[in-house]
Amino acid sequence: MTSVDHDERLAPLLERLEDYYDAAPRRAARAEDFGALTLFVREGAGWPFYARPSRGRAGAATAADVRRVRDRQRELGVPEAFEWVAESSPGLRAAVEEAGLVVHEHPLMVLDPDAPTPSAAAPGVDPGVSVRTLGPDDPALPGALAVPYLAFAEPGTAVGTAGAEGLAEAVRAGAADGSTRAAVERVRAGLTVVAAALQDGTALCAGQHQPVGEVSEIVGVGTLPAARRRGLGLAVTAALVADARSRGVGTVFLSAGDEDVARIYGRLGFRRVATALIAEPAR
Repeated sequence: MTSVDHDERLAPLLERLEDYYDAAPRRAARAEDFGALTLFVREGAGWPFYARPSRGRAGAATAADVRRVRDRQRELGVPEAFEWVAESSPGLRAAVEEAGLVVHEHPLMVLDPDAPTPSAAAPGVDPGVSVRTLGPDDPALPGALAVPYLAFAEPGTAVGTAGAEGLAEAVRAGAADGSTRAAVERVRAGLTVVAAALQDGTALCAGQHQPVGEVSEIVGVGTLPAARRRGLGLAVTAALVADARSRGVGTVFLSAGDEDVARIYGRLGFRRVATALIAEPAR
C-alpha cells in the first residue's frame, strides 16, 4: 500500500467525501440501517450498490455487523460488496476480513483546485474520434452506457476482444432489462453526466460524473476492449472534468483502478489523498 501523508488539512476534505458517499446512492437506492453499517439497495435496474459505514454513527462495525449485512445481501440476491475509505473508517478492514471478505485497495484521488481545466479538444486522440458529453436524447447514449459493462467484464489495459458486435449485444440487453431507460432518466434529471469518445457514431469509451451539490465523483470510465491503448479514457475523463467545473463543482474526485492508472489521472491534476477500499467474497 502506498502511504498517503494525512494531516489536519485533509480532514475537511475527507468529511466532504463522506457526506457525498452517503448522499449520492440515496438518489437511486433505499437505505437499510444496520447500525454502524448502511446497506444501499438499488430501486430499479442499473449497477448494484453496496454497504458502507453509516454516516454520523459512533462506534466501529464488528465482524458480526458485516455478517448480518452479508446475510441480507444474499437474501436480496445482490452482490456482497462493501466500500469505504480506509482513513475515514480505520477499524472496518479488520472486521470485514474477519467476516471472510477480501479487500482491494484503490488510490482515492481528488482534482487539484489549481489544475487547469482541460481543453474541449482531446489531445492525442485519433483523427475521426470526437469526445463530448451526451444529452438524454443523443442516439449515441445507449452505446455509451453499455461500454463500461464490457470494459469491466474484461479487466486490464491490454487490447481485448469485445468490439462492435459485443457492444450491440450489450445495448440490446440494456434496453431489455430497463437499465438504459433508468440511466437516461438520470441524465435527463441532471443526476448523471455521460461523456464518450465516438467514432462514426459508435461509443469507444465512456464515463460518468454524478454531481451532488459542489462535489462530484467520476465513475465508470471504461474503454471498449478492442479500442484500448488509444488514450480514450484520459480524454473522456478530461471531458468530465471540464463539464463538472462548468457546473460549479469545486471538488472532483475518483478512485483509480491501481497505481499505474493513478499516474495517468495525475496528468490531469488528480492527486492521491486517501485509499478507497472495496470488499467482496473471494473468487
